Amino acid sequence: MKGLRIALLVMVSSSLMFTLALAAGDAVKGKNLFNDPKFGGATAGVSCNSCHQDGKGLEKAADRKDLEKMVNACIKNALKGKGIDLKSSEMADIVAYLKSLKGRAPAAEAPRK
Repeated sequence: MKGLRIALLVMVSSSLMFTLALAAGDAVKGKNLFNDPKFGGATAGVSCNSCHQDGKGLEKAADRKDLEKMVNACIKNALKGKGIDLKSSEMADIVAYLKSLKGRAPAAEAPRK
C-alpha cells in the first residue's frame, strides 16, 4: 500500500511539473511566431516584427494583465488573422517571448544623416 501511494505521488508530481512547463511557454518558439507572417492565420503578409522590430516598444508588455488579449488584438487588426486560443501552446510561447523582452533597453535608433 505504501508503494502504491509513493507511485501515485510521483505520477501526480510529474504531471504537475509537465503542466507547469507547458504553461510557461518557450521564448525561442515565441520569437519564431513573432517573426512568422502567417502566425494566427495572418493574411496581411506581415509579422509582429514588422511593427515591433526586434521587440521595440514591447519592453513593458510583460506588465500587462491582459497581454494575451492584446496579442490577439494585434493578430486580428494588424495581421488580419483569426487570433489564437488564449490557453494554447502558441499563446504561451509568444507570451514567453514578450516577457523575455522585459527590462531590455530599447534598441538604439540608427543615426540620421
